[in-house]
Amino acid sequence: MGIDIDHRRDRRVRRKEPKSEDIYLRLLVKLYRFLARRTNAKFNQVVLKRLFMSRINRPPMSIARLIRLMKKPGREGKTAVVVGAITDDVRIFEIPNLKICCLRVTEGARAKILKAGGEIITFDQLALRSPKGKNTVLIQSPRKSRETCKHWGPAPGVPHSHTKPYVRSKGRKFERARGRRKSRGYKN
Repeated sequence: MGIDIDHRRDRRVRRKEPKSEDIYLRLLVKLYRFLARRTNAKFNQVVLKRLFMSRINRPPMSIARLIRLMKKPGREGKTAVVVGAITDDVRIFEIPNLKICCLRVTEGARAKILKAGGEIITFDQLALRSPKGKNTVLIQSPRKSRETCKHWGPAPGVPHSHTKPYVRSKGRKFERARGRRKSRGYKN
């Protein structure tokens, strides 16, 4: 009598290729799949994994955040690598000289970076310059900063919950009664 093996949890859900049919992205995947296999650099494995990701998991990096992260000690002269888009920030006027490698740059951000004497390269150019990711800083934006994520967590109104309620408006007449003031039942 054999053992009845349970195969219900055998399938591991993780991407082995991008969902996108974009030929240019697929070429980058080919390149970094080769580099991840043939070099012992963790950098290439991380870049490859991020190329597979959905757009929600590749949030755009604003130029302001990029400047702030590249100002940290030990990062001057290095190339910032973002597997995603770099967007403009209209509040920023002074930009240092930056070397950036990313998938996409918005028009405004591109103009500002190039005007400051910076350089924007693609991932295939990066692979030729530093195949092992030497002198690079791999950075990404926070994934949980989407509006949707503010509504996740314990129910709004529960003690110590900081979850944002789905409410039509924010005002005197909206969600201000029971549980919000002592005179109406209780106050959380």
